[in-house]
Amino acid sequence: MPTYDYKCESCHDIFEYFQTMNDKPLAECPKCTGKIRRLVSGGSGLIFKGTGFYKTDYVKTNSKESKEVKTKNNESKDNKSKQKEKK
Repeated sequence: MPTYDYKCESCHDIFEYFQTMNDKPLAECPKCTGKIRRLVSGGSGLIFKGTGFYKTDYVKTNSKESKEVKTKNNESKDNKSKQKEKK
């Protein structure tokens, strides 16, 4: 169910009202009982917050940099395993 914005023509109060699409628009201001009109809204669209989305979790890094990091990690693992074998 959408939230609609209304503006009072008397007291100039702007407020939101949660109603179904089939409901008739409100006719009077809840504060001063003056005449109100429903405002046209562009909507907010989808907003993704938090982790788990492409921009924060699945961005490709530079291929050379990622290869260097992988080789360094493999080298450090090999060095650790060799040190364990010596002991």
